Amino acid sequence: ADVNRNCIAFDPVANSFPSNMLFFFSFYVPVTTMKGAEPFGDQVSLGDSSSSYDSEDSFLRRSSMYQEYMKVVPMPTQRGFVIPFTSWVGFAASMEFYGKPLHYLTNVQMKKFDQISLGADNEDVPLDTIIDPGKAEATIWIIEEVHRCTSSHHYIARHWLADPIYHRHVDAIFPELLNSSK
Repeated sequence: ADVNRNCIAFDPVANSFPSNMLFFFSFYVPVTTMKGAEPFGDQVSLGDSSSSYDSEDSFLRRSSMYQEYMKVVPMPTQRGFVIPFTSWVGFAASMEFYGKPLHYLTNVQMKKFDQISLGADNEDVPLDTIIDPGKAEATIWIIEEVHRCTSSHHYIARHWLADPIYHRHVDAIFPELLNSSK
């Protein structure tokens, strides 16, 4: 039995997740409050650092739920479409073609791949002319599988705490989770 892929009871026929996935959302949206009644001179609070949204504990809980969810998202079975690409980040974004989200850490890795080519002699050459698109796609899916099956939610939480815009890679899956729990 493949333990890594059966952490959450997912019903693919009903396309639903257990109700405990809703716990994830109680920490997702920060509450915005205004202090005072006057429009000028009063401070606007976007939550305080002791709130459950910003606490390290909430990051650990959310990253754990995220990692468990990513373990059950099926990998595409039919691959091999030739997708032209000029950067790793752009290529990863085009993987939406398969209708599956890429892991946050896979997106981080794609950004690192792009950064290592800065200043190279062939920096301005489209990557699909340097690296075979099929091999590039296989590379992304192998990295994706490693991140889905072996990443620690502690490691993910540390990355999220250090990355103020981590939502850009994570938020895309939240509507799917909300819709599947109805």
